[in-house]
Amino acid sequence: MDITLIKRDKKRSDLRNELGISPSTLAKMSNGEYVALDVIGLICEYLDCNVEEVVEFVKIKN
Repeated sequence: MDITLIKRDKKRSDLRNELGISPSTLAKMSNGEYVALDVIGLICEYLDCNVEEVVEFVKIKN
């Protein structure tokens, strides 16, 4: 997501201020924790990008 923010000349604080996304949700994204799909959708709409520009699927090894 950070690369997409940079490309769009945006910062995490813009997501917090303009979309009302909590700092804890942004921290979860940074730490690879669960973030609700509706929040990811809001970010994608705001940044005018596809979901794969915001999230990455990493397969968990068993």
